[in-house]
Amino acid sequence: MKRTIMSIAAISAASMMTFSVSAAEMVDGPEVNWNVSTWGKQRAFTASVEAIRDYVAERTGGKFNIKVHYGEALSKAKENLDGIKLGAFQMAMFCSAYHPAKNPTLSGLDLPFLPFPNLRVQSKVHEAYYADPAVADDLARWDAKLLMSSLLPQYEFTGVGEPPLKLEDWQGKRVRALGGIGEAMKKLGAVPTTVPAPEVYTSLERGTVEAASFPFTYAHVAYRLTDVGKWYTANMSPGANNCPVVVNIPAYESLPPQYQKLLEEAKPSAYEALYAAYEAADAKNFPLMKEKGIQPITYSEEEIARFREVGAKPVWDEWVAKMNADGYPGDHLLELIMTTSKEAATN
Repeated sequence: MKRTIMSIAAISAASMMTFSVSAAEMVDGPEVNWNVSTWGKQRAFTASVEAIRDYVAERTGGKFNIKVHYGEALSKAKENLDGIKLGAFQMAMFCSAYHPAKNPTLSGLDLPFLPFPNLRVQSKVHEAYYADPAVADDLARWDAKLLMSSLLPQYEFTGVGEPPLKLEDWQGKRVRALGGIGEAMKKLGAVPTTVPAPEVYTSLERGTVEAASFPFTYAHVAYRLTDVGKWYTANMSPGANNCPVVVNIPAYESLPPQYQKLLEEAKPSAYEALYAAYEAADAKNFPLMKEKGIQPITYSEEEIARFREVGAKPVWDEWVAKMNADGYPGDHLLELIMTTSKEAATN
């Protein structure tokens, strides 16, 4: 199996969009150069910042230039928020589970088994959550303005050894799981660990962990779990890490108003690029996984309800209690997630 999750052509189609801009739609302004810090290679996850880059370049005739730096060229993934605070670069991607103490309010979107039936509902919830004053103020301490979400798909597990066909089969299993997913797996009796993504393949191959959770399907193939895994969960959907795109507030405020507006206007196409990139990855990956003979595990609705009752509800309650105790509106933020999700799913 190829190690890349999508061909360059597929990524280009999803994220490196060409926008037809008439003379009347061109936005005049000064020459501005921004840098974006991310990690890893160009892939579905980076489609958001690539679409933003292309949109503002097209609308300004190249005057607003955003350069995406891959492979931790500017900063380590876990230090991107610090880099934003320092003004080392103007835009960055990070995952809130990397350092929950730095961004406590964002951890609400890392809670397990949240009711996100698809990425479009998830994007609406993330947008509403990022706009909440408590969340915006929390990130402003780092001179960070939340621009949009990178919308990691729901996670699933790929594993070795005996497949977990019911809740009790997770008892004692060593699993790679971060943030709220890790907390949920602990409630289910598993033993979570925070193995860094590049080391997961080796850990699974050697049996250091028996199962690993990643965004499904693209990251399972990207990190070669499907080269060693014997089974995968097809509909467990234990959650997804929240990974926003942020901009440095002083850099944002120094932009002319028309450029600030362009960043907001770029978001719809950036979200569409993410949807397309993940769908393209699934279309390629499912046949490859079937070809390899990896066993899919599909749980019944009753079993999924048990997972949520045992693994999710206690974690939600503990999170709300801690947030409230720390001076954050935990009840309000969880209610915001649930209400927005329900409204988005019915519209």
